[in-house]
Amino acid sequence: MVNGVRAPFERFTQQNTTSGTPQISPDAEFPVSRATSFASQFAAVYLNFDAVRLQERASRLAPYLPDGAEPQFGWDGLGRMAAGAVQPYGSEIIDRQNAVVTLAFQSDDRRQLLSVPVFYDTETGRFVVSGRPAVLPAPSSANLPAIPAGDRDAAAETELRTPLADFFKAYAAGNNVSLQRYAAAGVTLEGFGGAFTFVSLKDLVVPAGSGATREVTATVVWGVPARTTTSLDSTTNVDPGEASGKLEQAYRLTVVKQGDKWFVKDIRGAKRSVG
Repeated sequence: MVNGVRAPFERFTQQNTTSGTPQISPDAEFPVSRATSFASQFAAVYLNFDAVRLQERASRLAPYLPDGAEPQFGWDGLGRMAAGAVQPYGSEIIDRQNAVVTLAFQSDDRRQLLSVPVFYDTETGRFVVSGRPAVLPAPSSANLPAIPAGDRDAAAETELRTPLADFFKAYAAGNNVSLQRYAAAGVTLEGFGGAFTFVSLKDLVVPAGSGATREVTATVVWGVPARTTTSLDSTTNVDPGEASGKLEQAYRLTVVKQGDKWFVKDIRGAKRSVG
């Protein structure tokens, strides 16, 4: 009876003792996604420094560095740098324990890359930055070739402009009851709930064609609600960031004609623009 009670207890204590250490298969491949997460957190600390906050940066860097590494990891403690929008960009797997993870980031008006050598301990499942990182210039944006504009259905554009303007008004307000008046049968739509206001339907493109179902592209001007009731035209000095603004966005909609009225079946982001 004693052995019967002790056996499950010993199994339970052994499980608790080892639960903090992942069991790694000897044949496991390098865990790219976990290494990228580790390197991204490191980069968010490494790429931001200020001479008046030396100790804070050193403390935040410590969990990523090997024993004996310089506390500032190559920075001389002078000047400042600010970076953000750190995102995975790529990785080079050297072997099952080593890789170089490359991340994209934004600093001031520049988009750049940071490569981070990472070591993975297969016995403990832990990571460490294994060498000096390197900042690299990010590739410039691609050249976007122009594509010809196709023929447009002017009659359909005229017919759809008013109902779609009304739809976008309801879409901005986000009142589900009023919004469903513009939805096709069997379709449920959700709006912004007042996060934006509708300003205008700037452009509407309906490709030439026919049929009761059409795919159209709409350019909409949204109003960004103000944080103040004071107008920018006022003599009072007003922070422009507190005033209302406008934002143009492009949408692709599938519209269906039921009877003599058009209804929205689907709304999503538009494809590339014609240039």
